[in-house]
Amino acid sequence: MSSLSLTVRDSSTMLRRNLLHARRYPSLTLNLLLTPVMLLLLFVYIFGDAMSAGISGGDRSDYIAYIVPGILLMTIGSTTIGTAVSVSTDMTEGIIARFRTMAIHRQSVLIGHVAGSVLQCVMSVVLVGAVGVAIGFRSTDATAMEWLAAFGLLALFALALTWIAVGMGLVSPNAEAAGNNAMPLIFLPLISSTFVPVDAMPGWFQPIAEYQPFTPAIETLRGLLLGTEIGHNGWLAVGWCLALTVLGYRWSKARFDRDAK
Repeated sequence: MSSLSLTVRDSSTMLRRNLLHARRYPSLTLNLLLTPVMLLLLFVYIFGDAMSAGISGGDRSDYIAYIVPGILLMTIGSTTIGTAVSVSTDMTEGIIARFRTMAIHRQSVLIGHVAGSVLQCVMSVVLVGAVGVAIGFRSTDATAMEWLAAFGLLALFALALTWIAVGMGLVSPNAEAAGNNAMPLIFLPLISSTFVPVDAMPGWFQPIAEYQPFTPAIETLRGLLLGTEIGHNGWLAVGWCLALTVLGYRWSKARFDRDAK
């Protein structure tokens, strides 16, 4: 078999392994999924009227339309924390050392984690999106191409954050530390344009919210689903995704190869 065929075969095996683990032990995924759902319900039903009046002078339905795109991207950040924990668990419990003694492609372990995490992110986004639809979110202005572009952005963003989470898991001494190290993936959406526009924030805080990966991705997704202006945010979102993917991949590969020596 060619090197590519071996890589695909071994990565598929590792993907099935990770999906089987996720199915057998769903509590971690469900706990991480609970955070964006609870924030969505909290901000819609407790703060929705006040937030909507302060932002656009509209009603709660306007705020639902505003907040759901940000919550969808927050869901990706939350889900990838489970990837960091899973990778760290594999590294500290000895299974990786056993894999290294077997005739499998070295990078297939990481590729399996990444592919499994991206699939879990997509499923989590669908579930949170269903909650958003159930409480009133509608995207009537989006065309089929805009929906396709929105899905592509979500998948690319999931890939980027997953590679970063894999690196965090590899450098963590245990699963608890991995969960703590990956907390910025939940914290960053809280200081982005998820809940309020950047222009409504204090002047000194606006650069913090603006110059980070979540805000351009949120504004791009919001524009695709709601028909609002995207501007330069689309290119910034794609640029952030590509940069984080390359950074996370190189970081993870270098750390994984170093631990093998």
